[in-house]
Amino acid sequence: MKPIDINQSEVAIREIRLNSITNYYGSAKELVRQSQEGCLKDKKRCFSQCIGCSSGNAFCQLSGIRDVAVINHAPAGCSNDFFQFEFINRVGFEDLGITDYRSHFYNTNFKEKNTVFGGTEKLKKIAREIYEREHPKAIFITTSCASGIIGDDVDSAAGELEEELGIPVTPCYCEGFRSKLWTSGFDAAYHSVLKGVIKPPRKKTNKVNIINFWGSHIFDDLLNELGYEAQYIVPYSSYEELEYVSEAAATIQICSTLGSYLGAALEQLYGVPEIRFAPAYGIEGTDRWMREVGRVLHREEQIEEIISRRHREIEEPLREYREKLKGKRAYLTAGAAYGHSLSALLKDLGMILLGASIYHHDAHYDNGDIKADALANVIDMYGDIPKYHVCNKQTYEVVNILSKIDADILISRHPGIVVWGAKLGFPTFIEDDEQLAFGYQGILNYAEKILDTLETIEFTKNIQKHARIPYTKWWLKQNPFTVWDEDEGGRAANE
Repeated sequence: MKPIDINQSEVAIREIRLNSITNYYGSAKELVRQSQEGCLKDKKRCFSQCIGCSSGNAFCQLSGIRDVAVINHAPAGCSNDFFQFEFINRVGFEDLGITDYRSHFYNTNFKEKNTVFGGTEKLKKIAREIYEREHPKAIFITTSCASGIIGDDVDSAAGELEEELGIPVTPCYCEGFRSKLWTSGFDAAYHSVLKGVIKPPRKKTNKVNIINFWGSHIFDDLLNELGYEAQYIVPYSSYEELEYVSEAAATIQICSTLGSYLGAALEQLYGVPEIRFAPAYGIEGTDRWMREVGRVLHREEQIEEIISRRHREIEEPLREYREKLKGKRAYLTAGAAYGHSLSALLKDLGMILLGASIYHHDAHYDNGDIKADALANVIDMYGDIPKYHVCNKQTYEVVNILSKIDADILISRHPGIVVWGAKLGFPTFIEDDEQLAFGYQGILNYAEKILDTLETIEFTKNIQKHARIPYTKWWLKQNPFTVWDEDEGGRAANE
């Protein structure tokens, strides 16, 4: 893997950096083989219904930093990104008892005149006014398709403002057209944080960085028992807390789709070791992850004691859950790393995984370590997933697939697909809290939620009777990959 260079204005998108793809159908085992051998190619669609925009993902991370301002250098419509703060950060702040966010968001209202004459003067004027009003400790500038297409020199404007205002002013290049992967927005945000906020360590501490979405303090008990303190980043961190995350003893990421770049950067640049093994989902996956934590934190004996104790505590309830769920058929839709993790958990519970629609695939990870490959680990522990579908949120393909299967339950990580499960008659739930299923207690939590959802079968069938599907009968009879270009590289898309 190429070394991470924060002196560059922008981070390379995942298609280039990690050989990521958004189109695939076939065996998960074959996908892993192609990824590891370097022969994986993306396919092309002649029709695309929708994709996520990376600017929203960048904003959801930057907006969660206290004491900063974020300027969305974009037309007013792009300020829709601001909902990310409401959706993720406001809820998280309130759950943590933080009422004074001290975070401020602005849009430059980029208009037609600016596309002709440029928008940097307007950007600088707004930044000065923000500084006079709010006195933030740092300013981030997120770019947009409009400012990117005309080549607005945001770098120079940020440099002038930083010298004038005396605070870090850092661009975040996250134009929607840059990448087909919305996850590239996470990388863009973290690159900006590394450039504009994080400083070299003064000393080393006993804190462990936790890169996560919601800030749920599920790691406190484990790390306290090991003599360490959890430090949750990036959402909900203050500017001062982020400045010296380089002093931490290690970094844990709840999801490599989210934290691949930041975890690897902290290790490469500042020597903060990353817990590289795939996140702790399922019993064997949790055992492996725990042992990696013990190795990195030099607590191997304590970890073995904890593993033994936790196995004894969950043995009986887990046996009962497995008896109830054995043979139940599930279909899964989720982002990459989280989808891999939930696949392991479903198989661990004895359920039949009919298939999965995963929103992208990273052929590699930023740390370059094969043991971080969550999908490879699922296959190693629990076997192949024969019907493995990669798509960047192409609902028309997912609905086509779902209309042809007989599942007991549909599990989704993102809200957009949940309604389709109910319309097609599948009891469905959204896994909106990634912490729910993590670790040993997580597998029990998840099993209970699945059982509760299965009880809604009559309610769901009633919804199906009255629901209308907007896709035509003609489309639902087609191969779901009819619109893929078979002349391009990649796996043949035959059912």
